[in-house]
Amino acid sequence: MHTPPKVALVGRTNVGKSSLFNRLVEEQRALVSALPGTTRDRQMADCLWRGGVITLIDTGGLDVNQSLEIEKDVVKQAGLAIEQADVILFVVDLMVGATADDQRLARELMKTKKPIVVVGNKGEKANVRDRVNGPDWRSWSLKKPLAISAKQGLGTGDLLDELTRVLIAAGKPPIQVADLAPIKVCVVGEPNVGKSTLLNSLLGEERFITAATPHTTRGPNDILVERDGKLYQFIDTAGLRKQASRRKGKDALEIAGANRTVDSLEKAAVALFVVDLVKGITAQERHLAGKIEEAGVSTIIVANKWDLIPNKQPNTLKELAEEVQAWMPPLDFAPVHCLSALTGQRTQELYKLIEHVYNTRFTQLSGTEAHKFMSQAIARHRPIRGKGVKHPKITLFEQTHVHPPIFDLHVNLSREDSLSPAYVRFLENQLRERYDFIGTPIRINIQSGKKSHTTYISAIKPEEKTPAGATDQQVTAHKQSKTGRPVRKNHKR
Repeated sequence: MHTPPKVALVGRTNVGKSSLFNRLVEEQRALVSALPGTTRDRQMADCLWRGGVITLIDTGGLDVNQSLEIEKDVVKQAGLAIEQADVILFVVDLMVGATADDQRLARELMKTKKPIVVVGNKGEKANVRDRVNGPDWRSWSLKKPLAISAKQGLGTGDLLDELTRVLIAAGKPPIQVADLAPIKVCVVGEPNVGKSTLLNSLLGEERFITAATPHTTRGPNDILVERDGKLYQFIDTAGLRKQASRRKGKDALEIAGANRTVDSLEKAAVALFVVDLVKGITAQERHLAGKIEEAGVSTIIVANKWDLIPNKQPNTLKELAEEVQAWMPPLDFAPVHCLSALTGQRTQELYKLIEHVYNTRFTQLSGTEAHKFMSQAIARHRPIRGKGVKHPKITLFEQTHVHPPIFDLHVNLSREDSLSPAYVRFLENQLRERYDFIGTPIRINIQSGKKSHTTYISAIKPEEKTPAGATDQQVTAHKQSKTGRPVRKNHKR
């Protein structure tokens, strides 16, 4: 099993290494305070970015005057972290500029012959971020810092993109999350649609009990499968019916099995929602579609019994898939895959589709990308008023989570319903049009009020559109190439 590449965060005392560490791993793992020397030992945690995993190592401050025994141990621990690291992330303080200690550390780090990424922290203000272009950083031996704010999260997406690029160039690319842990796949559907038969076909063995009698499977069954170097954890579940129908049922085992199925669905990453092509989509299945969407699980609609469809034509496959999807609006993001679990026709193709749908859960936009996306969406369609008398303006749009993807959309008005749900739906469609979110639900949370953000996101004209993933510098260069004139940067974003 491969291990993720390691990146050591090093720098002087109190430059914000632990704050940056916490920001990148998205949890409070390291103790943070304004007191110099808070971090004594190495901290290690995995950082997830665009579906890849990087192991970060936080270290104590490396200052010249280390007289106490505990301070000498800090230096020793940091040295071990540097020795283990594939790339060194050298953190400096933009507020104080390049100090003599920074210069000394730069020379020492260069002796390791390891790739070094310099990041300038505490760039909450635009004029501080601009200091990376000043004489302090032009005259020293390493590249100028990449300006960020660990406290606010500014520039951290660009930093992770740069780290990924440097790791790939060094032959140590981030490990894909699917290579580190099995993809949990929950197989759900109404009774007797062929869930267990499908699993037997996928596994190539009679692993699960199959029968024409409904509710043969009483509870979830797990099995681990390796396929083309990938691990899949399949969970066969009891047939689900509409909640009201379950309450009327007399079989206590069936009810208990259904409850465990719901629990399995919430723990899974991907759901195979098996339906019967011959019988057609039922009211219960439409209800289940809503429950699956609520669980936040990525979904593939598996249309079974393809072998029983008569008079097939070249376009039958596409027409049936469109018909199935049209009957289940809550899962309009889910691909439909027609197959025959009994004969095995088109069954093995599910593995690649599962992997693809799973990977889309980790589609991730940096702050620059999210801002640019929203500017272009506004240019195409201005925000629509919901409740209230004023038209809302969008002040911030950012991705706050992956697995599944979650976005926060800030509006300037105090009512969360001041933005029309139709506009939120428009933004979701735009995200799906531009990025690969196939099979994965997207959550957009509305945040009201203007306490944190007082500037508005303005529209980018069509001719100013730039490629996805562009950095701030690339955006500026693109605009300049269009006009032939220098572009004044707008930092109030």
